[in-house]
Amino acid sequence: MSRRHGEILRLLREEGTLSVADLAGRLGVSLETVRRDVKPLTDDGQVLKMHGAVGLPSDVGEAPFERRMRENAAAKRAVARHVAGTIRDGESIMLDTGTTTSYLARELLGHRRLTVVTNSSDIARTLATVNGNRVYMAGGELRPDSGAAFGVSAIEFVSRFSVAHAIISTGAIDAVDGVMDYDLEEAEFARMVLSRGQRSLVVTDQTKFGRRGLVHVCGFDGFDELVADAAPSQDVAQAIEAGRARLVLAGPQVTAAYP
Repeated sequence: MSRRHGEILRLLREEGTLSVADLAGRLGVSLETVRRDVKPLTDDGQVLKMHGAVGLPSDVGEAPFERRMRENAAAKRAVARHVAGTIRDGESIMLDTGTTTSYLARELLGHRRLTVVTNSSDIARTLATVNGNRVYMAGGELRPDSGAAFGVSAIEFVSRFSVAHAIISTGAIDAVDGVMDYDLEEAEFARMVLSRGQRSLVVTDQTKFGRRGLVHVCGFDGFDELVADAAPSQDVAQAIEAGRARLVLAGPQVTAAYP
């Protein structure tokens, strides 16, 4: 076993399941290097590889999506509560799959007569058949980790709609490349969602700031508002301002907008 293999196992023992990007940052190496290092550990059963993340077998008994729902839950809930407060009864919304958008769906349970378009089975189940809502779910094969549909058919389906609020979550926000993700199909779907709203939003928690994903979703001129629980670093904040997007802070203790 190489020294870096041992370091990966140590980090997973101490911190639990980590994304490939987090491991790359901790080790000071590229995403591709982490993937190469993880492969032999996966092959011999020492670690388990999930969608964009790596964990020890003893730590991954629950589904990856359920585990991500527990991470930074208070921050995600605060962001979701703020966004829900800007949506009125009877309006139309489009949501991609993600833990923050799933929290938003739960915060919308008090709303009535919503029209919801999504690729997430979790969001569809949450909002369908209650309060006179209409829910349209994109078709295709459901991912086992998130219960969401992706691919050409899902993108073509949502492209037929025009909604009042188009909202995506994201895996990474970089000062240079903007909103990013770790999966090509997820990035392509998110890009389409943003294009279908009269108002377009990116919702996230502060842990995504300063991360670099694998796939570009859009620049800071590709959406209207970014809602987060805490302020980003100065370079990210300046990039958001240069792109003329509105930054809204809606953490558990504060709600503010710039400008």
